[in-house]
Amino acid sequence: MDSRPSKTIIAALALLIGINLRPIMASIGPLLGILQKDLALTSTQASLLTTLPVMMMGVFALAGPWLQRWIGDNRGIAIGVLFIAVASGIRAYIDHSASLIATAALGGIGIAITQALMPAYIKRMYPESAGTLMGLFTTGIMAGAAVASAASAPGAYHVGWRLTLGVPAIPAMITLTIWMLCAGDKRAQPTLVALPTRNVRAWLLMAFFGIGTGAYTLVLAWLPPYYIELGWPAANAGYLLGALTLTEVVAGLIVSSSIHRFPDRRAPLALVILLVILGLGCLISAPRELATLATLLLGLGIGALFPLSLIVTLDHANSPGEAGSLLAFVQGGGYLIAGTMPFFAGVLRDEMASLRLAWAGMAIGVAVLLILCWRFSPKRSTPQF
Repeated sequence: MDSRPSKTIIAALALLIGINLRPIMASIGPLLGILQKDLALTSTQASLLTTLPVMMMGVFALAGPWLQRWIGDNRGIAIGVLFIAVASGIRAYIDHSASLIATAALGGIGIAITQALMPAYIKRMYPESAGTLMGLFTTGIMAGAAVASAASAPGAYHVGWRLTLGVPAIPAMITLTIWMLCAGDKRAQPTLVALPTRNVRAWLLMAFFGIGTGAYTLVLAWLPPYYIELGWPAANAGYLLGALTLTEVVAGLIVSSSIHRFPDRRAPLALVILLVILGLGCLISAPRELATLATLLLGLGIGALFPLSLIVTLDHANSPGEAGSLLAFVQGGGYLIAGTMPFFAGVLRDEMASLRLAWAGMAIGVAVLLILCWRFSPKRSTPQF
């Protein structure tokens, strides 16, 4: 007798878990001015509020296969969501910059554990629908970011920034409860597979995911401060990021509903990469005049690139065990790459009082993805683990 939860339940869980994985980072950008004033944060220190979670994602994602074996994906995801809830709850009471940065690290660990194990859980439950379910999971991630970024500045105005940063603890605890009630499965965990450190294709997938996710983290961290520098009110800058991430949600839904029509993922990848490059070009050349166009292009491009990167990675795995190992390797190294980008942007902002150079460097990096994506032909052999 099949002990799996139904596909509908798994889809709902994937969406719900995803929603909790970005508010701890997305709420920072629109509040950066307030946080810098109240906690005496420099731009470099403020960048750690995004960089540290992303770095933690990388470090702990590399441990994904071992986490699968030692604690299992069901229990591991529950622990990850609990860490997110605790980190968010602590933020309602902090008074020092070091405490805020520490919660970023703790929340990053929770996000990392969850992201490392959720794709393997999906692959184990319904391998034939892994692409669609991963699309829903990443759509949830972007939806959570959209709500957090749009609500943070108004929330801080009405109830203060501490309580605003602490609110994500509530949906995280609700999600944890639902997960523990609905996600159980009595079948064996997948066999542990070693990380594919000697496989060239795995390294290419890592670089591809890292650069593409770097565009996401850079925009998430620095788009609102960039427009605040240009004279926009903090609330409007937060709404802009919220609109961008809402566009990402739309792009994620399009990917999840249509990706099955493209066994060869290279054409969709090339299209969305071009959208990201054009969006970054708008931020560099005419950010005020082309704010709406930049939001649309970046939202559609980044919103589709993130799930496509994970789907292409899953395409290269032949079993749940391989999926967990490959995703751990790709996400682990990829997030370490992505985490450097908001940090260096913060350094550039401190030194040059501008973020244009950061957008230009990111555009060059994304252009490299056009070359990489054509290496991912479905006719080529999958990595040998």
